[in-house]
Amino acid sequence: MESFGSRLHRATRERGPLCVGIDPHAALLARWGLSDDVAGLERFALTVVEALADRVAVLKPQSAFFERFGSRGVAVLESTIRQSREAGALVLLDVKRGDIGSTMAAYASAYLNPDSSLCADAITVSPYLGVGSLQPAFDMAAGHGGGVFVLALTSNPEGASVQHAVGAGGRTVGQTVIDEIAQVNVGAEPLGSLGLVVGATIGATGHDLSKVNGPLLAPGLGAQGGSPADLREIFGESLRNVLPSYSREVLGAGPDVTSLRAAADRAVTACSAVIG
Repeated sequence: MESFGSRLHRATRERGPLCVGIDPHAALLARWGLSDDVAGLERFALTVVEALADRVAVLKPQSAFFERFGSRGVAVLESTIRQSREAGALVLLDVKRGDIGSTMAAYASAYLNPDSSLCADAITVSPYLGVGSLQPAFDMAAGHGGGVFVLALTSNPEGASVQHAVGAGGRTVGQTVIDEIAQVNVGAEPLGSLGLVVGATIGATGHDLSKVNGPLLAPGLGAQGGSPADLREIFGESLRNVLPSYSREVLGAGPDVTSLRAAADRAVTACSAVIG
């Protein structure tokens, strides 16, 4: 069974370093001329899949924008995941789950067990009940070739008050998360399957990402203010492992399929010029 890290490494080499979010919020549906209901949601998601799933390395549906429509919205999410993977894109499901014990195990089974209709290639998780609480997700990912991206240094202004807080050992909370994930990825080739989420707008923070040996998801590019050039300052020698993530900058080009593809191509070109 091929690991997620290996599949991601190959996908970014073949298709370029790019993740595109699928974020069907009400304002974007309106911009596309779509109704803010399940029909509009489905048309939006399927258009993005048609335009991009056969050309970008990773698609990242934000689960909340589907869940807000209840069971019918979740059914659209299931279809979006399935069709994206069938077209060759890896699917990173943005769910940011974090809990303990049997509850975390249930989340892991929902999103990383191939028997689930919501199974994705990887998910995002929150470590703020302790990185150890995420072990069921790590185990499920390891058992089925999946990936897990752990929130570490996020772009939201409120994040720094927690993530930059210094613990008893002198490390920040964010650095502690980084170091624990790095330990799990030791020796993985060509890339570990446990990654981190590090915002593209945080600037130089003094955190050391050099030993992570896993993918570094960098959301916040484009409309949220981050640029590919910013990645050098944030990631330094770990730049080769960065997975840049765009949402509105690419999605805003819709609903025309050709325009969506052109926007994604521009993003890939810009990121490749920095990452290589």
